[in-house]
Amino acid sequence: MGMNRFIYILIVGVSLSPLLFSCEDVINPTLEKAEPVLVIDAWLTNKPGKQQIVLTRTQPYFENILPPGVSGATVNVTDQNGKIYSFNESTKTGVYEWVPATNEVFGSVGLRYNLSIIVAGENFASESVMGRVPVIDSVTFFKEDATQFTDEQYQAEFWSTDPLESGDSYWIKTYKNGQVLNKPSEILTAYDAGFSKGGNFSGITFIAPIRRSINPFDEDPNDKNKTKSPYIVGDSIYVEINAVTEASFNFLNEMKIQTDRPGGFGELFATPLANVSTNITNANAKGSKVVGFFNVGAVSGLGRKFKTLDDLSENN
Repeated sequence: MGMNRFIYILIVGVSLSPLLFSCEDVINPTLEKAEPVLVIDAWLTNKPGKQQIVLTRTQPYFENILPPGVSGATVNVTDQNGKIYSFNESTKTGVYEWVPATNEVFGSVGLRYNLSIIVAGENFASESVMGRVPVIDSVTFFKEDATQFTDEQYQAEFWSTDPLESGDSYWIKTYKNGQVLNKPSEILTAYDAGFSKGGNFSGITFIAPIRRSINPFDEDPNDKNKTKSPYIVGDSIYVEINAVTEASFNFLNEMKIQTDRPGGFGELFATPLANVSTNITNANAKGSKVVGFFNVGAVSGLGRKFKTLDDLSENN
């Protein structure tokens, strides 16, 4: 199964005294040492195929390698009816997999699931309910005329209607030519058919800013002052709506705020760095810390290829 991996950085003290001398000085900030912390990435869905839970350890901020995997853990997920899904360590250190039997998928909408991970004698736990998702009715392409900052562009949008009852939240993922759009700025969440809780957008078609946030706006290599067209003839797109709990919805938005950093002068006014939330706990309140998240959710998806300009619809 495809899954997104998050990089976790624990915020520790930084010595800023060299900053007091000159804005032009090259500085090497001294970071306090921190003990590695267990990271649990457990985002499970009802997509056909195996499911993965990944265990790693945090690492120093300036360490330019992938986080080390954690081996030797016992990993289980149990539903409210007592069914146990055992996740066994794969050939890749730290990656634990549940492999379904023929025609079996993981989970059922509405059921509660409990996560249990035993590592080095410590028991880490969490729970999540598998949420529902609406179907994606269609994916369309449309043309935007050239502006001062863009050339003529071809964009895409998806069409889907949120269920009538309020309280659903989603993580919307987009794949362009088979590659997931995974920049921090491309983390797209929705609460009902709008951006946030309390917007009274339940039971309607997803609002246009969400439908059109599936477009990747990258710098035009021929003109750095403009963005290139998100899609051109021959490109393909696949849009996926993943159900997430409200806690997961909040986590994803925290993650976006902490990782989508503009840099430069704008960073002076950005939200200060902080550790993001977690819904995973250590059974021993005095035991070692843990970060990461556990979510179980249903998925719906739909893809389309931009074959010819005749595929363009009216921009409304």
